[in-house]
Amino acid sequence: MIEACDLRKSYGSTVALAGVSFRIERGEIVGLLGPNGAGKTTTMKILTGYLLPDGGTARVAGHDVIAEPLEVQARIGYLPENAPLYPDMLAGEYLGFMARMRGLDPGGADADRLLRAARECGISEVLGRPIGQLSKGYRQRVGLAGTILHDPEILILDEPTSGLDPNQIVEVRELIRRMGRDKTVILSTHILPEVEATCGRAVIVIDGHVRADGALDELTRGQVQVVTCGAPDAEAGRAALADLVDGATIEAAPAGDGLWTFRFAVTDRDGALAERIAARIHDRGWSLRELRRDDRTLEQVFRELTETAFAAGEGAR
Repeated sequence: MIEACDLRKSYGSTVALAGVSFRIERGEIVGLLGPNGAGKTTTMKILTGYLLPDGGTARVAGHDVIAEPLEVQARIGYLPENAPLYPDMLAGEYLGFMARMRGLDPGGADADRLLRAARECGISEVLGRPIGQLSKGYRQRVGLAGTILHDPEILILDEPTSGLDPNQIVEVRELIRRMGRDKTVILSTHILPEVEATCGRAVIVIDGHVRADGALDELTRGQVQVVTCGAPDAEAGRAALADLVDGATIEAAPAGDGLWTFRFAVTDRDGALAERIAARIHDRGWSLRELRRDDRTLEQVFRELTETAFAAGEGAR
């Protein structure tokens, strides 16, 4: 449905994309995740035909974004970070304007499309109000309604909850999940809970490169070792585990009753690490309350990838 292959783009001496590749199948809700300046918006603008890449190719619904831009744009609904709304227009007038831009007849044969989009986005009751008088949450909904008037196969949303309050964020997330039942959705954001709440898969872009691509449960699965034991203090616990953790950073936190909990990323897959940790704790004469593997959070995955990319960049300079 969406395929990017070795996309490259530079703005003068600044490299925005340095060979980005991924594929999104029909019916997926995918988070395009990365820090500010990572290349997310540039990728989306290329996919929508707004920007031309310096190199590489992109296809949307089987159409090349360079050779067939109108075919691509007919099949997507695109909501940029700052939706192009007109504050003096009534919400209903704006939807009519957007419908006509799409070649629809909002006052005739396609009137039901406008009403259906308004109902789907929960804005039916504000169609007669000026957009400038609406809350940001409602303005965002109006923008979303404008993107789905032509019933696109694909939705491309850039920071759709930026600047919203917590209640509005929940509402927009639910709207995205509903639309994702029968559409392919790519959602660009640097807000990690946004991806966890709405997406089944994440593509993480850092410094113009894809650093990770997979289902959320695959990216976060069982990569953290948790040890709760009777170490006398944090430093003693870290010292006891230091040569077992393959250079990983050991996080320590008091667990009450004189116990400490230590967490660190692991690469060991054969289960032998747990035995070695248990033996080390026993040798120290400490009690062992808990020893388990835990899933990483998406925040931990993101931080590890960012730190790795930064370290590699530092080394190249």
